[in-house]
Amino acid sequence: MAAAARARVAHLLRQLQRAACQCPTHSHTYSQAPGFAPSGKTTDYAFEMAVSNIRYGAGVTKEVGMDLKNMGAKNVCLMTDKNLSQLPPVQMVMDSLVKNGINFKVYDNVRVEPTDRSFMEAIEFVKRGAFDAYVAVGGGSTMDTCKAANLYASSPHSDFLDYVNAPIGKGKPVSVPLKPLIAVPTTSGTGSETTGVAIFDYEHLKVKTGIASRAIKPTLGLIDPMHTLHMPDQVVANSGFDVLCHALESYTALPYHMRSPCPSNPITRPAYQGSNPISDIWAVHALRIVAKYLKRAVRNPDDLEARSNMHLASAFAGIGFGNAGVHLCHGMSYPISGLVKTYKAKDYNVDHPLVPHGLSVVLTSPAVFTFTAQMSPERHLETAEILGADTRTARIPDAGPILADTLRKFLFDLDVDDGLAAIGYSRADIPALVKGTLPQERVTKLAPRPQSEEDLSDLFEASMKLY
Repeated sequence: MAAAARARVAHLLRQLQRAACQCPTHSHTYSQAPGFAPSGKTTDYAFEMAVSNIRYGAGVTKEVGMDLKNMGAKNVCLMTDKNLSQLPPVQMVMDSLVKNGINFKVYDNVRVEPTDRSFMEAIEFVKRGAFDAYVAVGGGSTMDTCKAANLYASSPHSDFLDYVNAPIGKGKPVSVPLKPLIAVPTTSGTGSETTGVAIFDYEHLKVKTGIASRAIKPTLGLIDPMHTLHMPDQVVANSGFDVLCHALESYTALPYHMRSPCPSNPITRPAYQGSNPISDIWAVHALRIVAKYLKRAVRNPDDLEARSNMHLASAFAGIGFGNAGVHLCHGMSYPISGLVKTYKAKDYNVDHPLVPHGLSVVLTSPAVFTFTAQMSPERHLETAEILGADTRTARIPDAGPILADTLRKFLFDLDVDDGLAAIGYSRADIPALVKGTLPQERVTKLAPRPQSEEDLSDLFEASMKLY
């Protein structure tokens, strides 16, 4: 009888699968049937959507003090960086806190492109402060630093590597309760106000890694388009490239039901789960906004419509990739940023060599999507069309080159550096770049096409020059 019941369940599941929506947004025509775990299958059978509460509107930042008062916060940490601490977004937050009688201390020592050391400095500050809530005002660097500080202050006896992604850290699931965190993004790129991810440079290995857990996502993201008017044009461009790649990578990632291993407990299901029908919707919509508004937002700092839409696109893509994940562009970007020699990007006021995250991600995108297209050519053609390509007579085998050429034209129009060689790398650096990519399994294993060290070498080689 039990065997008959199991057979009946399996039959019904197969029927459900066949009846599932097969429209282009929801179908994974390049994927295998899902493994119906936890009944012994090796691939996952479910996905989970997690996202911060989001509030959007011009001037919405002034509500932050009321939010903290409503939460009953008595002692708040306001986290930002040195540049932003002198600018209107931070002043607006402080005015709201004062007006609502919120006691707070400012930590403005966030490092742009944070390191394990800068994370630990912030962690020590918040451990001493005994804060009951946090406000992060800035780009991804500030929001990620604040997430990490909240986590380790809430778990004071944990070793730093306990929650860091494997294989660099132990990748332990977060089971401690965290304090409320309100994120106020001032750039339009990372989508960090929506995600449970915090990225940093691990200086010992000269690679980026991070912490990924739904538990560390902000309680609330206040998306105020007025803050985007303070961004210089190159910051807008590089932030926008991050949105572009978040959308492209999450939409073309390995489907969730092909990802392994299947978790034995829901708490171990990763934040980055593979492409799925809900993330797909957010990714495609974000890509449409990028196609329409990014160039305008870069070229005209007073174009509030364009900059407002890019601010929303960042959150849309964040919801998508925060649950689906990213893959090779991001995995390869981490050593590109971590091994930087002397390059200092225009419009970034920092005292150290810096390849902005969005730039490090986008420089490999033509090579990456040429490589991955054979696994999901329809999706690669669809995204190329969204970005402006005429695909009416396109052949399926040409999907990769068509998307790559579309990306090159997009980058050329925005005067992007001509490949890795233009930011200080040469062929002699490729072994080190490959070595820095190998630990990024959290994202590289989400690529729809598996890659060898030789494949990675070829991709870096192809990214040395774009045009």
